[in-house]
Amino acid sequence: MRSSSFIKTFMRYRQLFILSLPGVLLLFVFSYMPLYGILLPFKDYKIDLGFWDSPWVGFDNFKYLFSQDAWRITRNTVLYNVAFIVVLLIVAVAFALMLNEMRRSSVKFYQTVLFLPYFLSFTVVSYIFLAMFDMEHGLVNAILQWFGQDAVLWYNDAKYWPPLLILTYVWKNAGYYTIIYFTGLLGINEEYYEAARVDGASRWQLIKSISIPLLKPLIILMVLMQVGKIFVGNFDMFYQIPRDSSLLYATTDVIDTYVFRSLKSLGDIGMASAAGVYQSVVGLALVLIVNGFIRKFDSENSVF
Repeated sequence: MRSSSFIKTFMRYRQLFILSLPGVLLLFVFSYMPLYGILLPFKDYKIDLGFWDSPWVGFDNFKYLFSQDAWRITRNTVLYNVAFIVVLLIVAVAFALMLNEMRRSSVKFYQTVLFLPYFLSFTVVSYIFLAMFDMEHGLVNAILQWFGQDAVLWYNDAKYWPPLLILTYVWKNAGYYTIIYFTGLLGINEEYYEAARVDGASRWQLIKSISIPLLKPLIILMVLMQVGKIFVGNFDMFYQIPRDSSLLYATTDVIDTYVFRSLKSLGDIGMASAAGVYQSVVGLALVLIVNGFIRKFDSENSVF
């Protein structure tokens, strides 16, 4: 009975199934076939022995993650990502609301300006950053000296880097998230705004009572997707922009950069894989927990 129902459903929507086939195949090849690699963190991988014949080591590969540096790298990874989520959400929603208030003829220009940094690699951004904050020839120090202030040794003092990295990340990614939220605003039925204007609602009341509430499901979805990666540091940013300076590890070292240096010095693939599994499992748990809280207090806007 079920098979006949499935066949009927397939025949009815066969064009959509065929259209989705390339995406399904890519998902299967790149996301499901490599799942056997989840065994790597529990093995002492030897190239000469191969994947299956390498000896099992249990949870030994996870021990180095909980060494004396574990608190520092975990703290940095989580706190940076929390700051990224909160600040980026506020900035992107604010920009999206501003774009929604503009004339449609001028929106494209501002979209392009906001979106342009997203296409720059962090390698390019790191050189822009160096040109601004170089300790001898940087633009910022030149401006400080012009006003009679002492030059700042940016790459020697870790205390300056949390706000700098947060601002850099938001500057680079704000355009991407702004476009997403702006697209969500465009999908809101204009009749809601017209009815509110008839009742004498101001622009701020339109934003507070219509735009933000109807944008809330999209905001929750985007935040949940980011929460799933809260234990994953943006390797390109945290490695390239501080230029892997050991003087800055106190505030710039995250799990990904720590694992990279460990892999580079020790060459232990099992230890690097253990970090990936640790990040994925904790990320999944956080998504389930956060979605559970949302479902408890606002079930209509929970993702699942």
